[in-house]
Amino acid sequence: MRILLVAATEFEIRPLLAKLSQVGVQCEQQNQYQLYNNAIDVLITGVGMVNTACFVGRQLALGKYDIAVNAGIAGAFDKSLPPGTVVNVTEDCIPELGAEDHDNFLSVFELGLTDPNAPPYTNGKLINNTADQGLRGINEVVMALPTVSAITSNTISGNINSISRIRQRSPAGIETMEGAAFFFACLSANMPCLQIRSISNRVEERDKSKWNLDLAIQNLNAFLWEIIAS
Repeated sequence: MRILLVAATEFEIRPLLAKLSQVGVQCEQQNQYQLYNNAIDVLITGVGMVNTACFVGRQLALGKYDIAVNAGIAGAFDKSLPPGTVVNVTEDCIPELGAEDHDNFLSVFELGLTDPNAPPYTNGKLINNTADQGLRGINEVVMALPTVSAITSNTISGNINSISRIRQRSPAGIETMEGAAFFFACLSANMPCLQIRSISNRVEERDKSKWNLDLAIQNLNAFLWEIIAS
């Protein structure tokens, strides 16, 4: 099986990489690894949507994969998702893509600039219904995870007022900085994909003393090992 593993930073998936055998270096962003019969291209995009869209799009044009997996940490709006919870993101969007109209916000769909059902969008959302095509027997492992909707933001929410505004636009369970860009690239290329996130903190007024990065990364990498070893 050939897997494209995408992460914003090496830090988030370093425990997994330590267990894999590196077999090559493709470019500055990409290294090649092996586990059993699985060939794993690891793409470190850097933080944010622009980097992710650019490098994932380029990689999908250059190589053929059975599945692409985006892995990383996330903040949770949903209070039922404590730090350390690993989730499967099945729906994503970019709620800040649009224009301010005095005190109101208009999305690109409301502005008529983008058709909300033009591929890869469905009703203005990026909905992942491709994963089953690439799972090959690990469906039960993935299906055991909670499924969540997500938003992708250029600026992670850490202010009560901005959190309130973003919640008015989207009832999503989590927030990341790359997920929608990853989905856009994969869905546009008809590439089976998964977005797996581990909760490091609640989305609230910024207070890093309440975060648990170590637990989030530990649980994320344990799950990644489980699906790759499967």
